[in-house]
Amino acid sequence: MSERIFNFSAGPAVLPVEVLEEARESLLNFKGTGIGIMEHSHRGKAFSGVLAQTIADCRKVAQIPDDYQVLFMQGGASSQFFTIPMNLLSTDDTADYLVTGSWSKKAVSQAKRFGSAHKAASSEDRNFCYIPTEVSYSDAPKYVHMTSNNTIFGTQFASEPQVPSGVPLICDASSDIFSRPIDIRKYGMVYAGAQKNLGPSGVTLVIVRNDLVEQANSDIPEMLQYRTFAENDSCYNTPPTFGIFIMGLVFQWILKNGGLEEIGRSNEKKASILYDYLKTSELFSATADTDSQSLMNVTFVTGNESTDKKFIEAATAAGFDGLKGHRSVGGMRASIYNAFPEQGVVELVKFMKDFEAKA
Repeated sequence: MSERIFNFSAGPAVLPVEVLEEARESLLNFKGTGIGIMEHSHRGKAFSGVLAQTIADCRKVAQIPDDYQVLFMQGGASSQFFTIPMNLLSTDDTADYLVTGSWSKKAVSQAKRFGSAHKAASSEDRNFCYIPTEVSYSDAPKYVHMTSNNTIFGTQFASEPQVPSGVPLICDASSDIFSRPIDIRKYGMVYAGAQKNLGPSGVTLVIVRNDLVEQANSDIPEMLQYRTFAENDSCYNTPPTFGIFIMGLVFQWILKNGGLEEIGRSNEKKASILYDYLKTSELFSATADTDSQSLMNVTFVTGNESTDKKFIEAATAAGFDGLKGHRSVGGMRASIYNAFPEQGVVELVKFMKDFEAKA
């Protein structure tokens, strides 16, 4: 696989090479069936086995209790922004949102369609460069919503926020799902688009507690009800079978590589290599506050847009792809998700040092 370059894309993002290799073989002939994995019926024995194993491995990876559902939905996290309040809010209800970036702002705008959305905390005053610690919850929120990692601004919650007793915490973990140990019991729901840490785009993982499924509104379209997916093993209609298959391989890869404890240690080590350099560099600087910096998305700038552009062009030519920052903030962003190799971070720092020496 020597022709592969270092992929720093924020998503769709890098996948483990061994997962890609197994997928390649399975595209033509899955486990000797003579039929490729993408061609198998979602109700056939072959895919039913894949689905059951994927759910079992997901539960094993995150130690998910029996009173939580593991669902596979479509539409990405963006569809969950309206599906959650559509299921859980009425016009008289209020949901609290911790606003730490563009995606949580969009979640708020969707919640307002179905009830009241209270901004309990926000870091917009400094362009989302930090995770806020001052939180003011409403009197009786139906749930509290957070975005655990912010790809655009390079910030991440170090731990779960304290929420009012009995209030479900709902987390959009699209860009740091299973990047470190997680206590599912602290959440009512965790959801994530797969395309950053779990698999290809097109499938969304939803881990939701049974009581939230049961109490959800039933006068909405079936395809937007969590109970529909829970009661039909995510197969009410044709699910994204290939995405689920790849996700299952990724779960097996995580387990093979020591589980979330070891994955977390690996991610901390990778990020520290880059952050340690940024602390000493006279050219590059991190944009997120130190105590809020993401292990998944390292955002940095030179302070000069022209120099940023030159660096991105030179880095791309040297085999470091996807370093251009989001169009809304500019600068650079190195996305170093679970499957990104440590050697890629080492090589990037070497390249940055060389670029700085010549600047």
